[in-house]
Amino acid sequence: MQFMLVTALLVCTLLLTACGSTTGQRAGSAALFGAASGAALGSLSANAGKGALIGAGAGALGGYLYDQHQKGNID
Repeated sequence: MQFMLVTALLVCTLLLTACGSTTGQRAGSAALFGAASGAALGSLSANAGKGALIGAGAGALGGYLYDQHQKGNID
């Protein structure tokens, strides 16, 4: 059951990550989705706060990198 939940959260996060047209919008939306996913996954191990912080950081970085790739700054 936990595997299916984790898989569903990851798929939804990947589909919705980095929505927006500016660097700030993409990094911000990715951070929010990362925080939500991280909190959900962290709650499985009774550590939702830590999961949210890790997810937000990873999401923001991912959104920024995606934005830079879309602009042609990263191959």
